[in-house]
Amino acid sequence: MSQLSEAVLNGSSAEEIAAAEVPEDYLALHLRVEDVDMFDGVDDKDVRKSLRVGNVPMPELAPDEVLVAVMASSINYNTVWSAMFEPIPTFRFLKQNARQGGWAERHDQPYHVVGSDCSGVVVRTGVGVRRWKPGDHVVVHPAHVDEQEPATHGDGMLGGEQRAWGFETNFGALAEYGVVRANQLLPKPAHLTWEEAAVNPLCAGTAYRMLVSDRGARMKQGDIVLIWGASGGLGSYAVQFVKNGGGVPVAVVSNERKAAAVRALGAEIVINRSELGITDETGDDPQRVIEVGRRLSKLIVERAGREPDIVFEHTGRATFGISVIVARRGGTVVTCGSSSGYQHTFDNRYLWMKLKKIIGSHGANHQEQQATHQLFENGHIVPAVSAVYPLAEAAEACRLLQTNQQVGKIAVLCMAPGPGLGVTDPELRERIGEDRLNPLRGLTAGPQ
Repeated sequence: MSQLSEAVLNGSSAEEIAAAEVPEDYLALHLRVEDVDMFDGVDDKDVRKSLRVGNVPMPELAPDEVLVAVMASSINYNTVWSAMFEPIPTFRFLKQNARQGGWAERHDQPYHVVGSDCSGVVVRTGVGVRRWKPGDHVVVHPAHVDEQEPATHGDGMLGGEQRAWGFETNFGALAEYGVVRANQLLPKPAHLTWEEAAVNPLCAGTAYRMLVSDRGARMKQGDIVLIWGASGGLGSYAVQFVKNGGGVPVAVVSNERKAAAVRALGAEIVINRSELGITDETGDDPQRVIEVGRRLSKLIVERAGREPDIVFEHTGRATFGISVIVARRGGTVVTCGSSSGYQHTFDNRYLWMKLKKIIGSHGANHQEQQATHQLFENGHIVPAVSAVYPLAEAAEACRLLQTNQQVGKIAVLCMAPGPGLGVTDPELRERIGEDRLNPLRGLTAGPQ
């Protein structure tokens, strides 16, 4: 163990952490450039074969950056894409980033440290960082933006150099240390453990922007919201935002175990995909899309009283055409991804003749992350942790997400020696309650 890691784990003072020597390398989950062709012609692109845990060199800090000792991180779907080298190898993103010159050139390496959100302890700050110091407990969100771009000051997600940390940049979260820009940091909620705090930023921030933000669907009280993949990382926060905002979540899941999960989050109307007969190929058959869309609309009207005001989309090809049909007249389909395929087809008559809207949404800017964060700090929204894995087994955890076996979010302990650590406000934790804070714990098989 390095001197710096030991200082962090011992809860040393800011001065002691600042004085400890930064190690020359660190343990990280990473990809290797020489492996990018390993899945050519292979049907099952098993991410356990491409993801490696091993030491990588410690990068130098830019003036606006912070070195964080990562206590815990989480598995997100962008790590699955990275590890499958689809739709393109993320090493191309690193090269694109490096073309900016200067400090960005460090990202172009023959290895890619993945992972896009975490909790941890600040151990070093660049000379231009003002608001953070060694010893601070923080969470890190993935919006890696360029503050010198004019568009960034209107919305951080609109800048041309905006990137997802640990996906389109290097030195990500699934490691003992992470290199982040200072504007990716927020204070860690004091009542949460390291793993509970780590799993929220990417998925919760994305769901908040999609549903609540004025850049998304602008959900209001009483809105009926259809949520595809409601038991997953994005869906588990979407259900909570809808309930917390006075709406009615209609949760779509694939089995009874996942139905139990969304009910634990507060969803009263749950539809099993088996009732609809949806497969990944459904979206390719226009007549089938219309049939399923009408059947789903009827189910929602029967159970919720009317068609949905908002459809929360991230499944993509298999469901998008159905979503366009199902949304009410004047309703909104908001989308942030396409896990079943990027090429969508839909019957445009249902869009233009019924005055519906499609909104594209990506991540969350710093202000939206702060608003999301406040809901966690107040206990209105809770973490969606279902399992906790050690860093050594992070590839196994990623495989669960790749094969759609997970519920909610899978946390990964990086430097934290075990689960349940990091709480600095036990009184607030007790007032909220352990059961309330961990509604999904144990619903994904694996180390706890």
